[in-house]
Amino acid sequence: MTYALHSPLAHTLTARATGRLAPLAQAKAADGPQAQTQDSPSPAESWRLLFLLAVFMGLFLCVAVHMGRLAVSEPPPRQGRAATPISGQRADIVDRNGRIFATNIAGSSLHADPWMMIDKTRVAQALAAIFPDLDPQALMDDFNSEKKRYVTIKRRISPEQMQAVHEIGDPGLGFGKRSLRLYPNGAMAAHVLGGVRFGEEGVTGAELIGRAGVEQHQNDWLSDATNKGGALKLSLDMTVQGVIERLLQSSIATTFKAKGAAAVLMDVHSGEILTLASLPGFDPNQDWQPAQPGASASAPRFNRAAQGVYELGSVFKIFTAAQAMELDLVRPDSLIDTSPPMRLHGHAIGEYQNKNYGVLSVADIIVKSSNRGAAQLALQIGAARQQQFLHSLGMFVPLPLEMPEAASAKPLFPKRWTDLSAVTISYGHGLSVTPVHLAAGYATLANGGYRVSPTLLHQNDASRRGPRVLRADVAAAAVAMLRGVVTHGTAQMADVAGYAVAGKTGTADKPHPNGGYYPDKMINSFAAIFPATQPQYVLVVVLDEPVYDSPREPRNSAGWTAAPLAAEIIHRIAPLLGMKPEADAPPAAPPSEGRSKKLVAFDASADQE
Repeated sequence: MTYALHSPLAHTLTARATGRLAPLAQAKAADGPQAQTQDSPSPAESWRLLFLLAVFMGLFLCVAVHMGRLAVSEPPPRQGRAATPISGQRADIVDRNGRIFATNIAGSSLHADPWMMIDKTRVAQALAAIFPDLDPQALMDDFNSEKKRYVTIKRRISPEQMQAVHEIGDPGLGFGKRSLRLYPNGAMAAHVLGGVRFGEEGVTGAELIGRAGVEQHQNDWLSDATNKGGALKLSLDMTVQGVIERLLQSSIATTFKAKGAAAVLMDVHSGEILTLASLPGFDPNQDWQPAQPGASASAPRFNRAAQGVYELGSVFKIFTAAQAMELDLVRPDSLIDTSPPMRLHGHAIGEYQNKNYGVLSVADIIVKSSNRGAAQLALQIGAARQQQFLHSLGMFVPLPLEMPEAASAKPLFPKRWTDLSAVTISYGHGLSVTPVHLAAGYATLANGGYRVSPTLLHQNDASRRGPRVLRADVAAAAVAMLRGVVTHGTAQMADVAGYAVAGKTGTADKPHPNGGYYPDKMINSFAAIFPATQPQYVLVVVLDEPVYDSPREPRNSAGWTAAPLAAEIIHRIAPLLGMKPEADAPPAAPPSEGRSKKLVAFDASADQE
């Protein structure tokens, strides 16, 4: 057998056969350790390998430790919310009896992916047919834009509209989930509720954010998931709110043809507002923008009750009389000479329709609504003390009401409070406040002299009394005077059988934007306390430029407009409030001119101011 000489195996076998294997091993050993390890790494190379191995092991160990920490710790907050599910959760809003004013329903949005569309022109035309407010050309511009991959077409659509879009059959159209805010009663209490808008939006959801009203003021609470289905309970009574709104609507549409109207019904002890109405109104289910400060008072979204400030006229006279009695300057039977002429710093102080009442008691100054009588009392009180008293009633600061509009309603009063200012303010000119301010002031008279803080939220405390402003006997005397206004004064049309109504009329000239006053435009108001025997509620009604078309001549005073409207409201809502007619209450005046006009008889000689 022959092997190639260069083969290691052949070389070894040949040496073994010839007996030379041992000498070869001895020769190899003689060559030294270098010959034996010529294929093994040197010590320096071994250290390099060990060093690299240690480095890599250390790096792997660091990565493993960091991954372990991430596995057992909370994830860090993300800088953006794009990957976070957008919640449309929002709590319900209910009235004081738990009936729903606002809730959420499941809905859909409509979007488009132009890259996936088969026929953009056909889609644009079909969508415009379903949604008449869409412009086909504008849709085509969006579909052909190279910058838009995702086009929002409608933020909310109805199930019927969704089905119609489905029938278009284009793969470029898609739907997203939406929680939609629903106001089941439409325009009822719209100025209180406000509305919502979409905040952050995505395909899978959209954030609901309050705008205007309690939706905005209570936004954080309403959108807080920790409420666990709890509802925001308002102080409003839905049934009473609806009745008052319908009567106001009738008064501005047919009976008095007023430009607008407002009403406030308040609990005199807690300050809870059971009704806050402003007309004309709006439907919060529709897209809209809230009224901004300085917006026109004729705008439907302008809140006349809590946002509008007005000179309200003679309803302020009772505050003048009450302060004079509080200071022990007069008693209800004290006599005041109201005979003309009366001039102050070159200005004549006149009466409504140039009346001359002569000498009147303080009570009769209120009953007959004498400007000169109130002016005489104001001069006795003095400008500084008058200003301090009205401040104690809260007439100089925005309302602490749970809606952003109230914070913008800053009362208007003179920068320099002179004697002339005191005189005009004593009968309701020169100081502008909201109807809610007025209601809170009358609540102080009705509850025995304690200031109240108006609120739109249901309160567990039935008596949220503030500091005492008037003595109890003074407050009771003031209510008795107001009862006289209804029984034999300027507000006889406000009397209601079985319910002893006390109140005061106010007919104020509307200020002209260029200065002075309009000669024929009025703001009419009536502030009522009922029942006068044991006051529970205050009702304030305000009408903007009303006119009663009487058979004899048109009349635009509060005695002919706001007072009978308030009587009809009290007649309707008193049973709803659980109030029983008083058997021993003085009877109302007999009806006259027909209940269709909501008017009752009155003394023709009385000043219906």
